[in-house]
Amino acid sequence: ILTVILPYQRIRSERRIALNQEKIDRINTLYHKSQSVGLTEAEKEEQAALRKEYIEAIRRNLRGTLNNISIKEPDGSITDLGKKYGNR
Repeated sequence: ILTVILPYQRIRSERRIALNQEKIDRINTLYHKSQSVGLTEAEKEEQAALRKEYIEAIRRNLRGTLNNISIKEPDGSITDLGKKYGNR
């Protein structure tokens, strides 16, 4: 049985990318507009760029969280996955 030890607020702030609420609202607005009346080419490009930024933010936050996980091995030793796998 492995025990996973999750850190409490150990995520480095420089590695986190937060998407502000205005951008999230804009993503939602563009989505609803695309469903009702359609988007112009400029709006489609903006939507694609915002979605890409959103996905990058999610991936970096997840990666930061996973890099800070330690596992307590059955022999009692603790393995830091961030150090073991190189903080990718």
